[in-house]
Amino acid sequence: MKIVIAGATGDLSRRMLLPALYNLDADGLLAEDVRILGLSRQMLDRETFADMARETVEGRGHAFRREIWERFSARLDYLTADLTRPEGGAALASEVGESEAIFYLAVSPSLFDGICDTLNAVGLSHAPNRVVLEKPIGRDAVSSAQINAAVARAFSEDRTYRIDHYLGKETVQNLIALRFANTLFEPLWSSQSIDHVQITVSETEAVGDRWPYYDDYGALRDMLQNHMLQLLCLVAMEPPASLDPDSVRNEKVKTLRSLRPMRRADIGDLTVRGQYRDYAKECGRPTNTETYVALCAHIDNWRWAGVPFFLRTGKQLAEKRTQIVIQFKPVPHSIFTGAASSDLVANKLVIELQPKEDISILLMNKTPGLDGGGFRLSPLPLSLSLANAFGGDRRRIAYERLILDVIHNNSTLFVRRDEVEASWAWIDGIRAAWEEAGLAPRPYESGSWGPSSAYAMIAQQGRSWNE
Repeated sequence: MKIVIAGATGDLSRRMLLPALYNLDADGLLAEDVRILGLSRQMLDRETFADMARETVEGRGHAFRREIWERFSARLDYLTADLTRPEGGAALASEVGESEAIFYLAVSPSLFDGICDTLNAVGLSHAPNRVVLEKPIGRDAVSSAQINAAVARAFSEDRTYRIDHYLGKETVQNLIALRFANTLFEPLWSSQSIDHVQITVSETEAVGDRWPYYDDYGALRDMLQNHMLQLLCLVAMEPPASLDPDSVRNEKVKTLRSLRPMRRADIGDLTVRGQYRDYAKECGRPTNTETYVALCAHIDNWRWAGVPFFLRTGKQLAEKRTQIVIQFKPVPHSIFTGAASSDLVANKLVIELQPKEDISILLMNKTPGLDGGGFRLSPLPLSLSLANAFGGDRRRIAYERLILDVIHNNSTLFVRRDEVEASWAWIDGIRAAWEEAGLAPRPYESGSWGPSSAYAMIAQQGRSWNE
């Protein structure tokens, strides 16, 4: 088998893909016949590419060991080629030969259609060969459909792997186990017991030199359309019939199609756009692109009717955090009196994805000791920390799980075409409502939690952000 990385000298390949492949090799998870072919338009020889790989692996990979590196480096090769041109395809076809191949397109989505056309033309798109696509797949429903149609001309849907690295995180996968491997949670997982859900993906860094890409997408397209909607689906989807790929993805699609469309009449109350104050200076010009978005979503089905889902994401915020909060309803009647009555708070399940991986549930306990007034209560977290439970295990790169699944033809953690279409349909509705209402981004200070209007939005719903 040959794993071909198009864009092998780029940032994604150096930071994530090569270290992930090295780690898989270190764990004995790569078969002996697996070869890794780096490909880009940059003129390099094999030795220079291997040196580049070693430098990045030493910084990001498994504890570096010479014997593992020698085995891994023997798998590496390099080809200078432009896969949007026939001669580049011919050169790649000569390198791949009759081997089974995985084509990982770590390049701009604008190149996907040209590359897939070339792979098809030179006879490399046949089964069992498969292709891996990085997000974003388009910038709206129309462009996404065009890209997906071009890919489909070369690769059937079962051999097309649209990657979202959040789905490779251990805690995200553990959410499936938490919901469907325990009798404790599923009976409570509905509007009967849950008051609301919060999903936060906050970043402390600025956009910086990524602004030419980012300014064309903004926070809504860059983060919410893919990562955050995938997290929402895993929280809200119905139990699948099994863990086979289509059973899981069928339920995710149902969830996306149940999202209530945003209308102009509601857009000002249910969404907030923000932009940190120095963003226009980084771009070198005035811009209307949002670097922050918060919104209140509703899923119109029997399970979630009346439960608001609050989502927020942004750059230059106070803390780097990816977190899901399941806020349960308070007890229907309190038997506690006096001070204990004011101590009582509702249970809360907090799923931390980064910077640490942890799952904790806030439970009420009696405060130890004597009190003349009787009972006192305190909320205490019950932690399901992966680090504490499996302390000897290293923290994995999310791409390791996803690459291994591609190798083994397991598409459960990958995004199906109709998922992409459903998510873009909802996001496009928000953007259309913004434009119709003339809703511009509101400025916020770097190092804050975003515009004050985000607090007003959630307060109007009778809730507050988990901070």
